[in-house]
Amino acid sequence: MTQIPSNQIQELQDLEDRLDQLIAQYAAVQDENNSLKTKQDALVREKAKLLEKTTLARSRVEAMISRLKAMEHGS
Repeated sequence: MTQIPSNQIQELQDLEDRLDQLIAQYAAVQDENNSLKTKQDALVREKAKLLEKTTLARSRVEAMISRLKAMEHGS
């Protein structure tokens, strides 16, 4: 059996360590990405609710203005 030189063993160990670091970074980025997607979904839902409220408020204000104009012309 041939023996592996110690410098190659060290290079392999360094490579293994680097791969472990990359795997850990990848997992962290995946977790962050999932978290950001969840937050984005929540923000999209919140935006839709706010747009709905804004539209409702706008129509109510427009209705009030119309009634005020009608009262003004009626008196």
